[in-house]
Amino acid sequence: MAVKAGQAIEKSAQADTGGGVRARSKKSSRNPQRTQEAILEAATEEFAAHGFGGARVDAIAARAQTNKRMLYHYFGDKEGLYLAVLEATYATIRNAEKQLDLAHRHPEEGMRELALFTWRHFLAHPEFLSLLATENLHQAHYLQRSEKVSVMHSHLIDELAEVLRRGEASGIFKPAIDPISVYLTIAALGFFYLSNRHTLSTIFARKLSSSEALNAWGEHIVDVTLASIRA
Repeated sequence: MAVKAGQAIEKSAQADTGGGVRARSKKSSRNPQRTQEAILEAATEEFAAHGFGGARVDAIAARAQTNKRMLYHYFGDKEGLYLAVLEATYATIRNAEKQLDLAHRHPEEGMRELALFTWRHFLAHPEFLSLLATENLHQAHYLQRSEKVSVMHSHLIDELAEVLRRGEASGIFKPAIDPISVYLTIAALGFFYLSNRHTLSTIFARKLSSSEALNAWGEHIVDVTLASIRA
């Protein structure tokens, strides 16, 4: 029933727009899931570029080749859409982390892979860093409403804790290491570098955005992380 309702509203919404949008949206009218995905993709770009306050629903609708009525139908309002973007962005990195299969790796190898994965994800998804910066400006006002994000993170922390426990048991890592502190170390080293690379490049007259510099910093994150937990 929900899918049929979505299709009916999409068809009605298209009737309010010009022929060009109707033509582009013909397939979407038969695929509500694809329409939602297109809206989320467009909203991610808009919120990452302009923040919550600067983002415009009209611009998101235009990017998604739909109209505001569809946005409101699927996501309620601008705040609901923004929260959906945050959740989808976190889901992307958490789902990708699961592919690392840390539970079956040697503890040091697992930590190295997690550190490098996090760094590379930050590099490949600058929109993630922009959204984090925006939400921190709002003191996580919108993220606190999410019932999904904490569940996503609990899996990562549980798996990381198990890697650290195995490393401790084999005498490689220090005892009683806090997995959250370890993850914060990895994320902080990557986030600070990328968020400040332009100003730091200017201050130190060094091309911190060059491929060589980025690769070297990834290895530095690994070295610092492992040095902080080795026995």
